[in-house]
Amino acid sequence: PYTQWNQDPYDPPNLKRNKPKDEESCQDCYANLCQVSTKGKMKALLTKNFLRMWRNVGVMLFIFALPVMQVILFCLAIGRDPTGLNLAIVNHEMNNTDICYWEDSCHFTNLGCRYLSHLNDTMDKTYYSDLERAKDAVRVGKAWGVLYITENFTDAFVARMALGRDADDETIDQSEVKVWLDMSNQQIGIMLNRDIQLAYRAFAMELLQQCGNNPKLGDVPIQFRDPIYGTMNPSFTDFVAPGVILTIVFFLAVALTSSALIIERTEGLLDRSWVAGVTPSEILFSHVITQFVVMCGQTTLVLIFMLVVFGVTNNGDLFWVVVLTLLQGLCGMCFGFLISSVCELERNAIQLALGSFYPTLLLSGVIWPIEGMPIVLRYISLCLPLTLATTSLRSILTRGWEITETAVYSGFLSTLAWIFGFLVVTLLVLQAKRG
Repeated sequence: PYTQWNQDPYDPPNLKRNKPKDEESCQDCYANLCQVSTKGKMKALLTKNFLRMWRNVGVMLFIFALPVMQVILFCLAIGRDPTGLNLAIVNHEMNNTDICYWEDSCHFTNLGCRYLSHLNDTMDKTYYSDLERAKDAVRVGKAWGVLYITENFTDAFVARMALGRDADDETIDQSEVKVWLDMSNQQIGIMLNRDIQLAYRAFAMELLQQCGNNPKLGDVPIQFRDPIYGTMNPSFTDFVAPGVILTIVFFLAVALTSSALIIERTEGLLDRSWVAGVTPSEILFSHVITQFVVMCGQTTLVLIFMLVVFGVTNNGDLFWVVVLTLLQGLCGMCFGFLISSVCELERNAIQLALGSFYPTLLLSGVIWPIEGMPIVLRYISLCLPLTLATTSLRSILTRGWEITETAVYSGFLSTLAWIFGFLVVTLLVLQAKRG
C-alpha cells in the first residue's frame, strides 16, 4: 500500500514541484523577496532603535541638554579678561597722603598720579608706603604685581624729555615706572603687562596733545593697520570656538555609540538579530541612521547657542559650517561603533572612549596652535580626526574662506576618510565576531 507514494514523504501530497522552465521566474521572485526582506529588517531595526531611545528619558536629556550646557559654560567661562586684579602701588610722589591729585591740562605736576589714572578698571589699586611691604603682598598672594613710582618721577620725566639723548643714567632711571609681576599665572601676567604699557602710551599721548604737540610722538614708532583677518583686539573665544564646536559634537557622538552594540550583545538582541538573518551591515547602518537623526538636533542646538546666542564670529558660509559639523559628528559616531564592536565589556568601552578624549584634545590644535609642537608631534597631530577639521572650521569662521581653499576642503576630505575607515574596520570586526 505504500508503494503508491513516489515522492518524498515530507512533501505535501497535493503540491506539485515547479517545472524546470520556471526556474528563471523563481529566481526573480527570490530576488524580490530578498529585497523586501532587507527593507523589512531595516524598518524593524530602526523602529527598535528609536523606541529604545525615546523611552529612555535620561538618555534624551543627556543627548540634548548636555551640549547646550557645555556651550553655555564655555562661552561664559573662557576668553573673558580677568577682573578685580589687585595691584600694589607705591607712589612716593603722594607725600604719604591717600589723595592722588593731578591737573588735567598742560601741567607737569604729579605726573605719577596722572599716569595711574589711565590704568583701566580691571585693576584694584592698593597703595603702600613702602616698597618691601608691597612686594610682600605679592609674595603672600594678596596682589598680582607691584608698580613703583619714585619721588622725583615728574622732574626726571620732564628732564628726560628736555635733554633727550643727553640725559644721564640717573635721570632715565628716576623717570621710569618700575613693575614687579607675579608671572606664575601666564594669562594674568601677560594681561597686566599689556594694560600697564597701554596706560603709559595713553598717558604720554594725552599729555603731548594737551601741550600742543603731535600725540604720535609718544607712541611706539610701529603702526598697526587694520588686520587682514580678525580684529585689533582678538578674542581667545573666537580662536577656541571652532575646536570646541567640533569636540563637543565628536565626543558626544562617541559617548552615545561606544556602548550601543555592547548593550545589545549583553541583552541578547544581537544574537536574535543574527538568527533572524540580519547582516552586520544592516545592524551597523540602522544604528548610524538612528544616531545621525539625533545628532542633527544636537548640532542645531550647539550652533544656535554658539553663533546666535553668544555671537561667536562667523565670516563664512553657514552651510559649510553645518556640513562640517555634521560630518564630524558622524565621524565620532563611527569611532564609537568601532569601540563598541571591539570591546566586550561596557566599562572597557567607556575607558577607551575617555582615554582617547584628552590626547585628541591636546594634539588637535584646539587650545594651542600645532605650530608650537615639536615636529614629530605635529605630524602625529595632522593624522588625528579633529586637527584638519578644526583648521578648516577656523578658516571658515574667522577668515571667511570658501570651500575651494586648500585649508578648508582638506578638513572635509580628512573627515570623510576617517568615516570610511571607521566603518570598514567596524564591519570587518562584526563579521569576524559573527563567524
